[in-house]
Amino acid sequence: MSCLFCKIIAGEIPTNPVYQDEVCVAFNDISPQAPRHILVVPREHFASLAEADEKHEAIIGHLMRKCAAIANQEGFGADGFRTVINTGKHAQQSVPHLHVHLLGGKEMNWNPA
Repeated sequence: MSCLFCKIIAGEIPTNPVYQDEVCVAFNDISPQAPRHILVVPREHFASLAEADEKHEAIIGHLMRKCAAIANQEGFGADGFRTVINTGKHAQQSVPHLHVHLLGGKEMNWNPA
């Protein structure tokens, strides 16, 4: 197993989860891009949204719902937060294991829409 996130999920690399359940683990990003930057990672390994199929729909939905719950749990949900899923090298996906960046704690200046 060479996947960084799989090693974290397996306990081979220590982390302090802010949330975990049978589907996902959430922990603080080691290179935060906002005052609050949490990664929400499914326990099941699949590289990206590009590799996801119908069997992953429930997992992806679970991750997104948990992002809102975690933002509220961590105290930044009421002011707003951003969720980002990078897919592939042009999107700067650095770990080939699907994950959601949950960003908050400040007003986001860049409007991607």
